[in-house]
Amino acid sequence: MRIPPKPNYEYEVDELVRHYQRTIREILAELERFDLTDYRKENARALLMYISELLADLNENAAAWVKTNIPKAAQEGVSHTIYELGVVPTLTEANRMFKFNRPNKEAIEAIVADTQADLLAVTQNVERKVRSAVRQVTAEVMRHNLTRGLNGVKGIRSEILFELRKRLGDSVNTGIIDAAGRRWKPRVYVDMLSRTKLMETYHTAKINEALGRGAYLALISAHGAKDACRFHEGRIMKLSPNAPGNYPTYDELHASGQIWHPRCAHTFTTFMSEEYLPADVKRKAERQAERGERALATGGRDPKID
Repeated sequence: MRIPPKPNYEYEVDELVRHYQRTIREILAELERFDLTDYRKENARALLMYISELLADLNENAAAWVKTNIPKAAQEGVSHTIYELGVVPTLTEANRMFKFNRPNKEAIEAIVADTQADLLAVTQNVERKVRSAVRQVTAEVMRHNLTRGLNGVKGIRSEILFELRKRLGDSVNTGIIDAAGRRWKPRVYVDMLSRTKLMETYHTAKINEALGRGAYLALISAHGAKDACRFHEGRIMKLSPNAPGNYPTYDELHASGQIWHPRCAHTFTTFMSEEYLPADVKRKAERQAERGERALATGGRDPKID
C-alpha cells in the first residue's frame, strides 16, 4: 500500500494571513492617526475612503491567492491518488502525468468561487464595522461639543477620548460569526478558512480521480488524535454511496462533524480492494469500524464513549 507525503499548506496559509495582517495593521494605524481633537467631516470621509481602498487591494490579493492555490491543492490530490493506485511507480512521474478530469475541473471552479466569496465576506464585515464605529464615534464627539458649547473637542476628557479610540480599534477585530455560530477574529478566521478549503480541495480532487480510475475505497489516516477524529482514524470508508461494502462514506463522516472539521489535518489513502491492505491494517480497521459506528450512533460532534 502506497502512502504519499502528507499535504502541507503552512506556507500558502501564512502568505494569505500576512495579507490580512498587513491590511489590518494599516487600518489600525489610520484609525489611530484620526484626529478626534480637531474633528472635521471631510477628514472622516477621507479616512473611510482610504480604508475602502486598502480593503479593495486586499480583496484583489486574496482573489489571486485563491486562483493560484486552490488548483495547486487539487493537482496535489490528483497526483497523490495516481501514485497511491500504482498507476506509475513514483510520485515524480505522477506529478508529470496529472490531468484534471471533468468532475475535478467543475469542483475547482466551485471551490474557487466559494472561497473568494467567503474571503470577500471577511473584508466586507471589517469595512461595515469600521464605518459604523467611525460614524458612532464622530457623532459622540459632536454631541459632546454641543453639550459643552465647544467649537473644537479639546475639552473631551482623556478617559472619554481613550474609550472612543478603543472603540475604533476594536471595530477592526470584531468577531466574524460562521454558520455554526462560532465567533472568529478576522485573522484567525482567514487562517481556519484557508486551511480548511485547501484540504477540502485536496480531498475532493482525490475522490474524483479515484472514482474515475475505478477505486472506491480509502483508508483514513491516523496520527493519535485526541478529539472525536480518534474514533475514525484507520477506518475504511467508501468514496461513493454506490460502492460495495458496509462502510461509511466520506460525506457521511464529514457531515457528522466528528472528523474533517475546520482545520482538521486528517486525510486518506485510496485503494482498489481490501486485498491491497496489510493484515495489521485490516485488523485495526475492523476495530476502528466498531468504535466509529458507536461514535456515529450518538449523533454528537464529540461523543463520550471511551
